Amino acid sequence: MTVTQRPWWKDGVVYQIYPASFKDSNGDGVGDFEGIISELDYIRSIGVDTIWICPMFDSPQVDMGYDIRNYEDVYAPYGTLDDMQRLINETHARGMRIILDLVVNHTSNLHKWFLESRSSKDNPKRDWYIWRPARYVNGERKPPNNWVSNFTGSVWEWDEHTQEYYLHLFCPEQPDLNWENEETRKAIYKSAMEFWLERGVDGFRVDTVNMYSKGKMLDAPITDPGSEWQFAGYQYCNGPRMKEFLGEMNQVLSKYDAMTVGECPNTKDMSRVLEYVSAKEKQLNMVFQFDVVDVGQGPYKFQTTPRNWILPDFKKAIARTQDLIRGNDGWTTVFLENHDQSRSITRFTSDAPEHRVAGGKMLSLMMCALSGTLFIYQGQEIGMTNFPKSWTMDEFKDVDSSNYYKMVARRTNNDPEALEAAHTSLQHLARDHSRVPISWSTGPTNGFSPPDAHTKPWMRPLEDADVCNAKQQQSDKNSVLSYWKHMLAVRKQYNDLLVHGEYNDLDVENLDFYAFTKTWKGKKAFVICNFTDKAQKLFVPSQVGSVKRELLVSSVNEPVEEELAAWEGRIYLLAN
Repeated sequence: MTVTQRPWWKDGVVYQIYPASFKDSNGDGVGDFEGIISELDYIRSIGVDTIWICPMFDSPQVDMGYDIRNYEDVYAPYGTLDDMQRLINETHARGMRIILDLVVNHTSNLHKWFLESRSSKDNPKRDWYIWRPARYVNGERKPPNNWVSNFTGSVWEWDEHTQEYYLHLFCPEQPDLNWENEETRKAIYKSAMEFWLERGVDGFRVDTVNMYSKGKMLDAPITDPGSEWQFAGYQYCNGPRMKEFLGEMNQVLSKYDAMTVGECPNTKDMSRVLEYVSAKEKQLNMVFQFDVVDVGQGPYKFQTTPRNWILPDFKKAIARTQDLIRGNDGWTTVFLENHDQSRSITRFTSDAPEHRVAGGKMLSLMMCALSGTLFIYQGQEIGMTNFPKSWTMDEFKDVDSSNYYKMVARRTNNDPEALEAAHTSLQHLARDHSRVPISWSTGPTNGFSPPDAHTKPWMRPLEDADVCNAKQQQSDKNSVLSYWKHMLAVRKQYNDLLVHGEYNDLDVENLDFYAFTKTWKGKKAFVICNFTDKAQKLFVPSQVGSVKRELLVSSVNEPVEEELAAWEGRIYLLAN
C-alpha cells in the first residue's frame, strides 16, 4: 500500500511575528531581526515548525509596513539585509521554515514605481497604477466612483500635478498597482517574490489576495445613507481575472515548493473560496477567511458593542471554514488572532483575572481540535489580553483606529457620548491590542527592550506582566504556554483525526456549549467546550450519548467526570 506524502504546510503550525513588537535587542524601542533570532529556540520549544514575519521591508510605516517603498530592502530599524538573511538561515538551522508577507495589491506612494507613474501622464510607468479622470456633477469635481476606503473616506486621491485621481483601497499613501498591466505583474513577481525565494524564504502570506482584479469599478450600492462613500468590497474583491493572476503567481512559487496562504475578505460564496484553494486549480494552498474573526463586528468594523454576538454565530463561522475540506481537494486554516485582530481571550472568553487562564487554555484545545493549518500569533501562546479601557486614545497608534475615532468625531460634532462609545468599541476590537510589545518578563518594559535602554518602546507595554509573562510561564506547568505545548503535542500525535479529520457540529444553536466531532476513517473524537463562566453539568449531545468515550485531554488539571468547569474544554476518543 502506498502512502501519499502530504505537503509540509498541511501539518504545520505557524507562529506569526510582528517585528516591531516582538523583541528589541538594541534599546531603540522597536523590535528587530536580532530580537527574533534571540528567541527562535523559545518559538521552536512551543511546537512550532514555521514562522511568519509581518512586513519587514523598507517602508515609511504609514500602515505599519504594509506600505512598501522597496521590496528588495528591509526597514532599517529592524536591521540590514544581511541580518534578515541570518534570520532566514538561523530559522532553517533549527529545522523550521520561514514565510513572509507578500503585499502586492499596493505599494507606498514613495516607491520608485509610483514616483515615476505620477510624474507625468506619458511616463512609461503611468499605467502601473490605476489613474482615472474626474467626474463633474453640476460643475463640481468628483472622484470616479463612490467607493469607501478600508480606512474611511474615498478610495480616490486627486493628484494636482497630473490632474487625475489614483486609486487606493487603503491609505492615500498606498496606491493600488494595476494588475491589468502584464509588465507590472512581471516586475512584481521578480522584485517581491523571486528576490526572497532565491534567499531561502519558504512561502508567503499573501495580503489582500483577492483584490488584484478590480472589475468594472462601477458605483457601489448605497448601504450607508449618511455617507458619500459606500462599502464596495463585493465590487473590488474576486474580480474576473483573479484565476489568471493567481495562476501566474503559482507558476513562480511552484519552482520553489513554496507555500501560500491568502487573505480573502468579502467572500461569502464558499464555492469561490474553494476555487482559490483547490489543489487542481493551482492558485493558493489555503486562505484566511474572516468569518470567525468578523463575529461581533459592526459597520466600519468597530461600530458595535463588546461581545455583541452569540455562540451559534461563532460556531457557524467556524463550520464554514471547516467545511472547505469536506470531500474535496481544498485546504483550510485555523486562527483566532493576527496583527489585525484584538486578543481572542478578551473577545471570545473572559479576560477577568479569575478566568483568563482557563479561557486561554480552552481556546487552545478548541483550535488544536480543528482541521487545517494552525496559526498562532505572538503572545497568544502566553494568553495576552487587550489593554484596559483606562488607556486613552493617545495609546492607539493604528491608522485604522485613529481614522475611525476621527470619523465619529466629525459625524457627531464631537458628541461626548458617541466618542465614549467609539473608545469602548476600539478597546474591544482595535488592531492596536495585538501590537503592544510582548511581555517577556517582569523587568523594565516587560523584558521587551534591554534593561539599560534609554528609549521608550514604540507602544506602551501592558501592566499585567506580573501575571502574564513568557519567562514565568516557561517554568510553570499550569500556564497557558505549557498548555499550548501540550496541546500541540496532542495534535501532532493524533494528526489524522485532529488536523485532517471531518468536522461535524452537534448542536449549533446551543448558547453555552460548543460540541463537535472529528472523524478520520474508523477513528472518532468528541470535543466539548463550556463557553460560560460557570461550572455546568457535562453536556453530551444525543448523537454521541450512547457511545463509549475515553477522555483524551481536558483544559483543566482535575476534570470532574460529569461536570465541566467554567471555560473548560475536553476531547474524548469515541469507541468504534
